[in-house]
Amino acid sequence: MSPRSPKAGPEAWLASLALAAICLISLGNVVVRYATDASFAFTEEYSVFLLVVMTFAGAAVAARSNQHIRIELIEHRLPASWLPLLYVLQWAASLLVLAIAVWYGAIFALEEYQWESLSPGLGLPNWIYVIWLPVLCGAMMIRLTQNLIDRLRGRDHAQAEEEHYES
Repeated sequence: MSPRSPKAGPEAWLASLALAAICLISLGNVVVRYATDASFAFTEEYSVFLLVVMTFAGAAVAARSNQHIRIELIEHRLPASWLPLLYVLQWAASLLVLAIAVWYGAIFALEEYQWESLSPGLGLPNWIYVIWLPVLCGAMMIRLTQNLIDRLRGRDHAQAEEEHYES
């Protein structure tokens, strides 16, 4: 067993598959529209859904590898002894925002399920699209926690990767 925390493999695969599906759907729609002057009805609805999935899955990967966009001015100016406290505060603020998104996303998905709401384009149940918000926000919370543990141990993601490949 590796001493390193697991990578965000499932989220990386999900983001990659969503991007590939968007490309294939869009390419297929362009070819059909060019050849027949008609287009597929499902492309916009699926593309928007897949774009949201790709965004949140990619954000989970970024959270795990400490690649999120943030202002690092405070990190660079604080003494090293204060950094663990700052890391915990960053983690707590991020978890608070994501917990709110999970809570309201889960309520929204449940309401969409209970009301049997259908998507306007294809008439599919809306909860199928909405359920991914709390699920992927939960994945981001897990990956942020893994990243915090690495940072508190004094390892960044690159160091953890090197240790994994050396062992």
